[in-house]
Amino acid sequence: MIEPLLKMEGVSKSFPGVTALSRVDFDLLHGEVHVLIGENGAGKSTLIKLLSGVYACDEGRIFLDGRQVAISSVRAAQELGVATIYQEMNLISELTVAQNILLGREPRKAAGLLLDKRAARRQSAELLASLGQHIDPDAQVKTLSVPQQQMVEVAKALSMAARIVIFDEPTDTLAEKETAALFRMIRILKTKGMGIIYISHRLEEIREIGDRVTVLRDGHLIGTLPVAETRIEGLIRMMVGREITDQFPRRRHPRGEVALEVKHLFVRGVLHDVSLTVHRGEVVGLSGLVGSGRTSLARVLFGVDKRDAGEIRLFGAPAAIDSPFAASRLGIAFLTEDRKALGLFQTLSVADNIILAAIRQLFPRLWIDAQGARAAAQEYVTRLRIQTPSLSQLVQFLSGGNQQKVVLAKWLATHAKLLILDEPTRGIDVGAKLEIHSLMDELVAQGTPIVMISSEMPEILGMSDRIYVMREGRIVGEFSHHEATQEHLLTCAVGG
Repeated sequence: MIEPLLKMEGVSKSFPGVTALSRVDFDLLHGEVHVLIGENGAGKSTLIKLLSGVYACDEGRIFLDGRQVAISSVRAAQELGVATIYQEMNLISELTVAQNILLGREPRKAAGLLLDKRAARRQSAELLASLGQHIDPDAQVKTLSVPQQQMVEVAKALSMAARIVIFDEPTDTLAEKETAALFRMIRILKTKGMGIIYISHRLEEIREIGDRVTVLRDGHLIGTLPVAETRIEGLIRMMVGREITDQFPRRRHPRGEVALEVKHLFVRGVLHDVSLTVHRGEVVGLSGLVGSGRTSLARVLFGVDKRDAGEIRLFGAPAAIDSPFAASRLGIAFLTEDRKALGLFQTLSVADNIILAAIRQLFPRLWIDAQGARAAAQEYVTRLRIQTPSLSQLVQFLSGGNQQKVVLAKWLATHAKLLILDEPTRGIDVGAKLEIHSLMDELVAQGTPIVMISSEMPEILGMSDRIYVMREGRIVGEFSHHEATQEHLLTCAVGG
């Protein structure tokens, strides 16, 4: 029998009030892509942090090539050949590609007194070329696209002689073409005999890239299967412990009055003559490729960015939106795509994050009633089924899905009249997605119209009543729910 590259036996990890992993077994073969899936809070992140040296095991053993090892730090993991590529990439934006790849291991000359920049450029270029990439080693990382930065991270892993590469939600910010390029690179790593651990919420990716799949739920191992023997429905059942028959629970409601009207909106170099309407009783989807202008439009509607020309009307009245504060006072709420950096205060509690945007509504005299604030926060924790040990828990310690629910709760507490949701289910599991989709349907039924930006084609098709397609800062197509197909949207998005 061939010895696995990696074997984890009975690993457990607990935090105050939470058992994150309970006696989990996991292994990885040479030249294999082993996909790790589960709901937010299932234990995926904890497992990879044990392997990458961020946490130490409470119990259990880890073997590399049959030899038991102790991974006591991130550096120890790297020296053992374990590299982790997180969603938030670990690159220094002001440094060059070569400097990032070889940081701390730069080639030297003159008896080690001077850096050999020419050798560094050559080594970096060779590493990138081995991955099929031709990125300038002298380019600053901040000038690269997200996919290119991922390639630099992988080249950095190769420079450290990594044998195991962990990808944590690598395609969350990638378009279809960029995802295909990433998968080609992963196949190159497989041919080198490296083991790949691949974490994703996009279950449709599993068949395309995976060899085996392991499912975790509530910190327990549910099962490991060859990808060839799996079906999406079965994996969902293993993940959530129940049957989910409809991921997009939309009821079609009668269309009411015009809630938002945008006429000839123009932002120099960004948006060009954008016009659209949103009615009560509908979810309006914004579709398009990354960089098409969808988020730029949302930022203008919420007052983050200024418009150079054009008109915005809310419920028939002209809307002077020159700041997020003005937009919020008019009843507009904006759930940003980057919940960690822009949507939440990571070092504040769940309760504080929920009531922060609604303080003026909850306490008009600005005399904050602590008991009333906790009661208001608890109402939304219960309503949205936010899983947290207490209202005092720091939001940074919640799973991604529960953080997303806290952002939603924050804006629902303001009793917003119009919701703009930018990638509302990015990076969260299928169970949490269903809950957010159900909440969206409930809000629309109550009269709150929604503008939704999504890069996931099934979501934009399944949840939208109407869809506008954007390309290069312009609206290039409009489809009703009945007219919209994936082919139609993609044809518009790429200029067909």
